[in-house]
Amino acid sequence: MIPTAELFAVIAFPNIDPVAFSIGPVAVHWYGLAYVVGILLGWFYARRLVSRSDLWPKDTPPMTLAQLDDFLVWAALGVILGGRIGYILFYDFAAIVDDPLRAFQIWNGGMSFHGGFTGTTIAMILFARRHGIRIWSLFDIVAAVVPIGLFFGRIANFVNGELWGKLSGAPWAFVFPNAGPFARHPSQLYEAALEGIVLFLLLAIAIYAFKALKRPGLVTGMFVAGYALCRIFVEFFREPDAQLGYLFGGWLTMGMLLSLPMLALGIWAMLRARPAAA
Repeated sequence: MIPTAELFAVIAFPNIDPVAFSIGPVAVHWYGLAYVVGILLGWFYARRLVSRSDLWPKDTPPMTLAQLDDFLVWAALGVILGGRIGYILFYDFAAIVDDPLRAFQIWNGGMSFHGGFTGTTIAMILFARRHGIRIWSLFDIVAAVVPIGLFFGRIANFVNGELWGKLSGAPWAFVFPNAGPFARHPSQLYEAALEGIVLFLLLAIAIYAFKALKRPGLVTGMFVAGYALCRIFVEFFREPDAQLGYLFGGWLTMGMLLSLPMLALGIWAMLRARPAAA
């Protein structure tokens, strides 16, 4: 019988160098560039949303463009610090206890979306209170642009050959360099498509066609619940983290477990969303 890898590894893994370029001793990785590009494109799209007064309650954007520019730094810190701390707590805590310096070794592990989500939420709350901004509308702005960053982040995961999927006989499966000799689901691309492209388009349709931003919290709820559903779905095709494995019954993963509260929170946010009072 022909091995699965030989039979189905029709598409060769691109084997792109994780280092995009080097400047002297400093190596710039695709993963880092993905964060930069995602944040900058998200900022550009957010400026377009804020500039459209007709999209907002009472035709009044929740913040000025200058305030949005200031928030960019807060958002970047929330994503990076929250993402790294979240990964340490949720996925790599035992290794960090044995070797505390590992916490600063981003190449050993990486970032957690759920941690980045928490860090950015804290940054939004603090920034909104400091500047007197409608908190739910600020949530909505960020929720609308996050799929852009998710798309580039998952593409970077694929380029790095990490977070691969389970063994697969699908004709689009890949043999990842560090995942053994057999073909696997490109789960990073599934997430890029669902969390990035599909979720971005659904939110954009809700915003522009149905004026969802006029109901503060609705876009936020759609994003949070939508992300949770996409993540839970893809987890059935994704190999669980080696240091954790399955948490229960041979199917529940940490990604699923962390997404369940997000699903409940997103549904609650959509149910509470009401048109702003005239």
